[in-house]
Amino acid sequence: MKLPVTAWASIAHRVSGVALFGMSILMVWALDASLASEQSFNELAAVLSSPVAKAILWLVAVALTYHSLAGVKHIVMDFGYGETLEGGVFGARLVIVLAVVAAVVWGLLIW
Repeated sequence: MKLPVTAWASIAHRVSGVALFGMSILMVWALDASLASEQSFNELAAVLSSPVAKAILWLVAVALTYHSLAGVKHIVMDFGYGETLEGGVFGARLVIVLAVVAAVVWGLLIW
């Protein structure tokens, strides 16, 4: 079965939303640890400098970026722009391209 690009964009939007919900637990834990004391802040900073933690942070940033871009696309479509098949395909492709560019930028910034 070959899905159109609009279906892939929609599925990825849902997956990124679920991933962000799951990762929010980790992010709230990190926020709590960073605010608990100076020692726990320093320990968290040491943990977050590891390659595994940087990969997780990159995944969070990429998921948040993609989800935000796709959400903006949906809002634009709610206002009546890009509701045609051609507009939907263009919007989906634009979101995917911008998300890939953002993923590369996030990778450069984090590493």
